[in-house]
Amino acid sequence: MNCIIIDDEPLAREELHSMLQEISGPQVIGSFSNTVAAEKFLSEHSTDLVFLDIQMPKTTGLEFVEKIPKSSMVIFTTAYPQYALESYELDAIDYLLKPFNNERLQKAVDKAMHYNDLLAANKENRLEKSTLEFMIIRSEKKFYKVNFADIKYLEGLKDYTLIHTTSQKIIAPMNLKTIHQKIPLPSFIRVSKSYVVNTAHIISFDSYSINFDDGEVPIGETYKENFIRIFTDGQL
Repeated sequence: MNCIIIDDEPLAREELHSMLQEISGPQVIGSFSNTVAAEKFLSEHSTDLVFLDIQMPKTTGLEFVEKIPKSSMVIFTTAYPQYALESYELDAIDYLLKPFNNERLQKAVDKAMHYNDLLAANKENRLEKSTLEFMIIRSEKKFYKVNFADIKYLEGLKDYTLIHTTSQKIIAPMNLKTIHQKIPLPSFIRVSKSYVVNTAHIISFDSYSINFDDGEVPIGETYKENFIRIFTDGQL
């Protein structure tokens, strides 16, 4: 897997490049101080992953992400925590808050590599059947039965959806909105542009995130009031 770095700070670019070499991360094939040069490079080279700073002159990372090819994954790198929720709304793989260490960088890179591997292995995935209790997804000449009750949450990844169940993760060949509509259970609630959760598996939550036994999901600002109202009023 390859990557490029976009950051207007020279020291930040050099440090990230060095850290990626230390953790045996993806190969860095380009490093840019501005989005103009980066956009030209992306139009001419196939790029798997983009490390993108947010606060930059002229064009911010949040604005530039719309010009990045859909086939490229994005990890935001910034010193401003207030952009975290918005970055997930833009289908970012992860959000690194500066300064971050090798361990945190490795976690983000592993997530990107895992997603990349899932897509490569599941290009021929198809939804074969959907009932009131389960769906059947075809993957690599096998048929997987996914019980809705076993799904903890759905994670939208561009034109695909990563289904997190109690026992495995499966890529579904449809976007988050489409697969959510195929699940008839009222316990599934949209909590951001990128996530739908099954409230039956929630351990705890606050105003910013929902906790499961294996991780957490951010709550989007526009979805927060509806989620808290439904969950606390017992409307499930």
